Formats: sequence, C-alpha cells, structure tokens
Amino acid sequence: MIYIDGKIYTKENAKISVYDHGLLYGDGVFEGIRIYHGKIFRLNQHIRRLYDSAKAIRLNIPMNPDELAAAMINLVIESEKVDGYIRLVITRGVGDLGLNPHNCKKASIIIIVDDIQLYPKEYYDKGVCLHTSSLRRMPVDSLDPRIKSLNYLNNIMAKLEAIDAGCPEAIILNKEGHVVECSADNLFYIHNSALCTPMTSSGALEGITRGVVIELAEQLGILWNEKITTLYDLYTADECFLTGSGAEIVPVVGIDNRVIGSGMPGETTARIRKAFAQLILQEAHEKIAV
Repeated sequence: MIYIDGKIYTKENAKISVYDHGLLYGDGVFEGIRIYHGKIFRLNQHIRRLYDSAKAIRLNIPMNPDELAAAMINLVIESEKVDGYIRLVITRGVGDLGLNPHNCKKASIIIIVDDIQLYPKEYYDKGVCLHTSSLRRMPVDSLDPRIKSLNYLNNIMAKLEAIDAGCPEAIILNKEGHVVECSADNLFYIHNSALCTPMTSSGALEGITRGVVIELAEQLGILWNEKITTLYDLYTADECFLTGSGAEIVPVVGIDNRVIGSGMPGETTARIRKAFAQLILQEAHEKIAV
C-alpha cells in the first residue's frame, strides 16, 4: 500500500507529477525502514534522521514527527504487513522546470509499504565478496553524506562497478583513500577481537542498523571503536560484515580477491547476528512510543 499526501493507493495506481522536483532533480530525502512482527523497527530513530536530513537541505516537511509516525503505523496496520519494508520519501514537491525550490509550493510525503530482499539467503549463510570502486565518495564540503538524499547516483555507479566485477556490493573510499562504507550498507570489521567501523566524519552515513550493532557490541562485551580505515585494515581483518536496514547483517568473506579471515562467516559476526535477531523479537513486543 502506498500513501501519497494523505491518500492511499495500490501500487498500480500510485503516481506523482513529472514536475515533482524529487524526480526532476533528486531534491528530497528518504528513509528505508524494516517492519518486524507487525512493528516498525526503530521508528523514532528513523523519523529523527529524516527530519535532520530535511533540515539540512531546508526542506519543510508538512507534518510534524508524531503525525508522520502515526501515518506510517496506520499504513502498516491497513496493509496487514507482518514482516516487510517501508520506503519513506519526502520530495520538494511539484514545481517548474527550473532549479528554484521556492517554486515548489509544498513538499510531498510518500510512504511505501512493501517487501524487500536485497540478498539471497545463501549470502547470509556463506558470506559475500566485495569490490572496491574506482569512484570516490562526494566530499563533505560538497554535500554531507549524512544527508540521506534522493540523489544516489554516486552509489549506483559504484554498485555497477561491483556487479561488473562479479560482486554484489562495492566499497567506496573518500578522496583521501580512506574506507567510507559500501554503496548501500555500512561496514564493520574485526581485528584482534575488537570491532571496528569507519568514522562517520570520513563520509559514512550514520546508519540506524550501524548504531544497533554498536549497542549490541557493548551489551556483548565486545570492544568497538570508530577509526580511520584503509583497505589494508579490511584485507587483514579477521572478520567483516555489512549492515543496513534493507540488508540487515551480511557476512563478508572476500574483498578484491583477498580472503577475509578463514573465508567463512566468523564467530563474532554470528554472535552479533544472533543478538540482532533476539533484539528484533524483544522490540516487537514493546509498545511503540510516538
């Protein structure tokens, strides 16, 4: 089911204007959110990040956070979706063929409730291989990557390179050559029993699942840190895995034709995946505060 500016449509009937600046210029922000056991996972955190992204690009969302959260919850209930995915999109709205955002009278709110399967089950059991893209992440002084905007062309081109190399996901570096993240996922690795992840100041998105993994590491007594990361750190890691709302937690067993660790998903990765599954069950039974 799809919500567009207060009305609900089926997938076949949901349409936006060709003059919407989200389509014409990628002018807007979005969130990808999981539904587990009929509940929206980490709803408040996603809503907060959405409004932060909108504020950063001077986009006024025509609903307050509580109203938007309630609209999402109601749509999930009406869709009777037990496990699924929400794509929440805010566009600048309908304007003209010029860049001026002031010609867009009102932002549009789009909520899509559907299913998602980014990777086949075997990737979670056996792990994936990654390819480092030749493209660099857009620098913070051009557009801060913490803004989850509708313009994903940098990520898409990196993804195409990975697919051409026979890998499902691409590693992206910043202009200094430091590892940032993947085209659609955050990245973690284990070295000498410590869990490491690239610094968000290097150009990585402040992922919701990334934050959950850090919480779980603390609960499990696993030392963790953010650090400036190079490909050498990944090549010599004992374990590696991806995180994201769509991907969840995916083990990595190879990078640029190097075997990571034993070449199989590692023990720490398995512990975190198990704790993540338990957390999903726990939060599914808690009341959502909006």
